[in-house]
Amino acid sequence: MNKPWPSPAGLHLAGARLPFEGELASFDGATGWLNSPPLTPAGLRGKVVLVSFCTYTCINWLRQLPYLRAWAGKYAGHGLVVVGAHTPEFGFEHDVDNVRRALADLAIEYPVAIDSDYAVWNAFDNDYWPALYFADAEGQIRHHYFGEGEYQRSEMIIQRLLAGAGSDGIGRDLVSPDASGIEAPADWASLRTPETYTGYERAENFAPPGGVVPDRPHDYAAPPELRLNHWALSGAWTVAGQAATADAAGARIAFRFHARDLHLVMGPAAHDTTVRYRVLLDGQAPGSAHGLDADADGQGTLTQQRLHQLIRQPGPVTDRTFEITFLDPGAQAFSFTFG
Repeated sequence: MNKPWPSPAGLHLAGARLPFEGELASFDGATGWLNSPPLTPAGLRGKVVLVSFCTYTCINWLRQLPYLRAWAGKYAGHGLVVVGAHTPEFGFEHDVDNVRRALADLAIEYPVAIDSDYAVWNAFDNDYWPALYFADAEGQIRHHYFGEGEYQRSEMIIQRLLAGAGSDGIGRDLVSPDASGIEAPADWASLRTPETYTGYERAENFAPPGGVVPDRPHDYAAPPELRLNHWALSGAWTVAGQAATADAAGARIAFRFHARDLHLVMGPAAHDTTVRYRVLLDGQAPGSAHGLDADADGQGTLTQQRLHQLIRQPGPVTDRTFEITFLDPGAQAFSFTFG
């Protein structure tokens, strides 16, 4: 997320020795822990450790999550400890109550360090969401991987490290989690639209004439047509560094995209409020192409700040125009992601 993922250090499992990449870094900078008392590298000695860097709105991590849950469940009795490091991207992800609710909704039971100050992130010299670091029972990092994919290889490394620690009865079978809903794998063959931010710090391909008016209310007008991967605001908005906030009912975002799935990280700007919205696909209610967070008529309601799946197309994927209209003021939109 945010950067292209580099290839991990070269590794050939067949008879090759796993490289040593340094000691397991400290978790001392964590501002809190969920599902566990604080953990330390010394206290984890003798265990194989898999550290997962995440932030709860990251679609790439959400699609990796079924494997993390499956590995934690399958190998905990053999000596594996999965440790999440939740390092926030957006301001609302610093709120521990938001993180706690998200982890509960996602059925995450393994320990998670709350890394609101990026201290754990910096200790690992990490740059990516999601990121995996594999440490052996001696506290040495033996492999890392950035991004989605390579799940079979990752599990084989876990098995190998556990075997090296003396664990018996591991076997060579690999998990095959039932990933559904927002966690389902992307349709990579049809995915031609990149992650796109609405805050001016990282906004790209913004279509309205004159561009963004930063940090103050402005009435935007969308062009009559959008080119592929371009987006536009219309109505009353205030665009800040991280998010665009709808200042009045009827504020709208349009996006020309090419992907099976469309997600929008968004939520009400004020706690304990709700914002109604309606989505359209090529000017019509989405019908069978609606996502988890909109019905067939395109209706939905914001109650919390999180990633919302608004479109999941069942048929052939082509260039489509998405629109979301907020029927109440106070919605904040942060970023679009696709799958």
